[in-house]
Amino acid sequence: MFKTILIANRGEIACRVAATARRLGIKTIAVYSDADAQSKHVVSCDVAVRIGPAAASDSYLKGEVILDVAKRYGAQAIHPGYGFLSENEGFALECEKAGMTFVGPPAAAIAAMGSKAAAKSLMEKAGVPLVPGYHGEKQEPEFLRKQADAMGYPVLIKASAGGGGKGMRVVEASRDFEAALASCQRESRASFGDDRVLIERYLHKPRHIEIQVFADMHGHCIYLFERDCSIQRRHQKVIEEAPAPGLSVDMRRAMGEAAVAAAQAVNYVGAGTVEFIVEPNGRFYFMEMNTRLQVEHPVTEMITGLDLVEWQLRVAAGEPLPLTQEQLQLTGHAIEARIYAENTEKGFLPSIGRLTHVEWPKHVDFTHGEVRLDAGVRDGDEISTYYDPMIAKLIVWGATREQARIRMQQALSQTQIVGVHTNVDFLSRVMDDEAFASADLDTGLIERRRSTLLPERMSTSDFELACAIVAVVSEEYAERESGVSQAGHANDPWGILDGWRLNGDYCRLFLWLDAETQRKASLLMVGQSTLLEIEGRRHELSWQSQRTATGVHQLVLRWMGGQQAATVIKQDDRVDIFAQGQHVVLSMQDPLKQFGSSETNAAGGLNAPMPGKIIALHVKPGQRVKKGDALIVMEAMKMEHVVFAPSEGVVKEVFFDLGEQVSEGLPLLELA
Repeated sequence: MFKTILIANRGEIACRVAATARRLGIKTIAVYSDADAQSKHVVSCDVAVRIGPAAASDSYLKGEVILDVAKRYGAQAIHPGYGFLSENEGFALECEKAGMTFVGPPAAAIAAMGSKAAAKSLMEKAGVPLVPGYHGEKQEPEFLRKQADAMGYPVLIKASAGGGGKGMRVVEASRDFEAALASCQRESRASFGDDRVLIERYLHKPRHIEIQVFADMHGHCIYLFERDCSIQRRHQKVIEEAPAPGLSVDMRRAMGEAAVAAAQAVNYVGAGTVEFIVEPNGRFYFMEMNTRLQVEHPVTEMITGLDLVEWQLRVAAGEPLPLTQEQLQLTGHAIEARIYAENTEKGFLPSIGRLTHVEWPKHVDFTHGEVRLDAGVRDGDEISTYYDPMIAKLIVWGATREQARIRMQQALSQTQIVGVHTNVDFLSRVMDDEAFASADLDTGLIERRRSTLLPERMSTSDFELACAIVAVVSEEYAERESGVSQAGHANDPWGILDGWRLNGDYCRLFLWLDAETQRKASLLMVGQSTLLEIEGRRHELSWQSQRTATGVHQLVLRWMGGQQAATVIKQDDRVDIFAQGQHVVLSMQDPLKQFGSSETNAAGGLNAPMPGKIIALHVKPGQRVKKGDALIVMEAMKMEHVVFAPSEGVVKEVFFDLGEQVSEGLPLLELA
């Protein structure tokens, strides 16, 4: 076994690999960019070395720099995690030449599966079923469009070198093909340095089921069952589970054997995943093989009781596979939810900012528990535009799928993140959705259930407003007691906050900005009673409050004849309320000032929907556009977003140039 390994990655996967290495007594070396100097993975390893500026192209993708660090610090192996250099055959080859073990498959296997088109040709020869489509080398746009026309719409354009949902576009009609192809190629060049594509028939209501395979250097290859990864947005997975619901023993065996055949066709070694698209009638087709560990590998670990990173290290060190196919056992059900920094109300656009409050579910156990957390962030960490917006992964195990689903609901309800938009509430709605609960799964489920999963925002409830007001009052009491209130002196009668009035009752007006809606509430003290009045409704109010940190309040309110708990985080005028499994954000307004929000999007203006870089400008001043025309393309966190014309008009002014970074909300251009 290795004495020292370098982990050529960042975030949660770097922390994940380091945890197993520590358990095995292996010394670890972390690498980091300027943006990650204070990150969790840096302190999770024994040694940490700076490798360059924030941009991945100047740091985590610099194979020669990483290899040099590994040599200088005495590593015998490099674990690439996933993403970055994990499927870079050139880097794997350089490791081989340098006598450094690459914890992954041979460079030849990566190369064979790295091109989706070439991989499909290999799979066809190996007898693995393929989706009907064009996988050839001719890439002229007109030729590709004719292939799509002959195939019949809808079709799926996919980056040949792609993965992780990057470089994929569904095209519904021939007239849309050219623009979709250009966008797909542009994203593919940016993500993989290769703009070749393939075209496939877009299947109706398919499931995405993948098989975990493992092979060693001694000719053994097995499959560790399957994962259902059908719940996706923008062709990227958000919920994964194992085993796949409703999969028969015979179909599991057939898919597993097909996956092993795919791996053996390229003399595979190590951990890999063979991904299939499955039609409702049970027919399955090869999509691609990911020649690395997958983001969703924990659900396989939960149902098998195995540590796949340990297997990777043992196989890379030349050991045989620890178990045979017959010795593998499948127990219970596991579900993984990916927590992303993204705004679900704005089409899952990425969100950036500092994590000012992070609270994970209770009873988390990394190894043997029923709730597991894989995270690479802590309080105070920054979510930047440079890397993928995934914050963490929650993984739960249950004896049955239903038990696992309920445990995931509970775990998500205990997850609190402040500082960026997240998809936690959305994930909770998925868990609660009747289609998901009944395992009516397909890759279009989110769109199919849009009205349930992405409902219009509801007004903040009276209880949540009450929580916000109680937190404000409790904060003032806490400041008073610590001697830092504006009263200035502990014995100053004007600083006493008990609500006593000489001639009349205490009445305090609170004004809140609830999304874009004004909300008013009055706190009243009448005799010995405290009342809350909201839009004519009165609630008797009493509470217990514990301040666990500055601005963080654990509340218990007597409400509607019972008691309800909530956590409220108050930071300046912003108040985040976590109650009843929901997260609500309010902005406190000064009643002495004119209430109202300034107009942020003047008539004719188009604001940046997310922070990012301008990567394409399709218009210039004076140009006439029609409603729906593509105007500007932005990129952030490996995601491309097109800004379309909301109406017909003439471009009056464009405020940014190609390549410039833009903050969220800034005007991009003006239409007259």
